[in-house]
Amino acid sequence: MAQYWYSTDKKALQTRLRRVEGQIRGLQRMVDEDVYCIDILTQISASNKALQAVAVELLEGHLGHCVAHAQAEGTEEEAAAKVKEATAAVSRLLRS
Repeated sequence: MAQYWYSTDKKALQTRLRRVEGQIRGLQRMVDEDVYCIDILTQISASNKALQAVAVELLEGHLGHCVAHAQAEGTEEEAAAKVKEATAAVSRLLRS
């Protein structure tokens, strides 16, 4: 199994994801309890922002470690592939 840069900070990453998971469970409760729709939408927005923050952290790490490593130690083609991979990830994030 490959080890990635975030392996050393996995606990913090999992904590952030568990927090998002809790927000989603909170949304389910809000719907169950017939909470005002605007309040639910506000919480959805907060959940989205929290998940986006995790995505940005992962992207920053990918650029700082995976892409940088490919540029320093790999071939030009490997480095270009890592950059293209990161660009595609950013594109997916912007579409969501």
